[in-house]
Amino acid sequence: MASECGGRRRAVVLLSGGLDSLIAAHLAAPDYDLQLAITCDYGQRAAVAELAAAGHQAARLNIPRQQVNLRWLGRMASNALTDLSKPMPHAGKDSPNSPDHPACTSCHAAQLWVPNRNAVLLMVAAAYAEALECEAIVAGFNREEAALFSDNSPEFVAAVNQLLQHSTRQHPSVISPTLHMTKTDMLQLAQRDHVMLDCIYSCYEAGPRHCWQCESCARLKRALLEANCWESVGPHI
Repeated sequence: MASECGGRRRAVVLLSGGLDSLIAAHLAAPDYDLQLAITCDYGQRAAVAELAAAGHQAARLNIPRQQVNLRWLGRMASNALTDLSKPMPHAGKDSPNSPDHPACTSCHAAQLWVPNRNAVLLMVAAAYAEALECEAIVAGFNREEAALFSDNSPEFVAAVNQLLQHSTRQHPSVISPTLHMTKTDMLQLAQRDHVMLDCIYSCYEAGPRHCWQCESCARLKRALLEANCWESVGPHI
């Protein structure tokens, strides 16, 4: 079903407040009529900062936003993202996230794993997509994190789309314009297209500013340096 807005198809977007989902939404906007931005609070440390960032991004994209309470998900199992008693893995000198070690260790990944999180987020988005008669769900997966977390991979997206053929009547599909990109690729695209990055929040900690110590900050800082925009972006977020 094409929308009446220039014949574009309709979509909802999972907008976390981070770099990946912002760039995914930016890339999808020319081809899709973005009906709703969905931001989920699953009890993560960074929820307040992420929700604020997503709110600014949705306003700039001129998309209505829906905040969804999924805090029960964070209480299901102990992990560093949702349990303040657990130490947050940091990217030190010998970390896999230092410039000469681009992949996280499986040990750190296990500490950060929230059970079935991305599948839950996509199913929530799929319910909104079907209710709003949308054809697509936009998500910001990427090549770097797919190497660490299998629920960021092309295989995962394909499997979810197969499930949606059976779990929905209108069969919306997950699209991820950033699926094969690195964070450096995204930052270079943002510079090319003049996407404002002053309101992104990609840190695992509570904020209000990036800690530049956690694994997520290390990946972002490396990409900012590689894209030659650390000085223009880093001090401001």
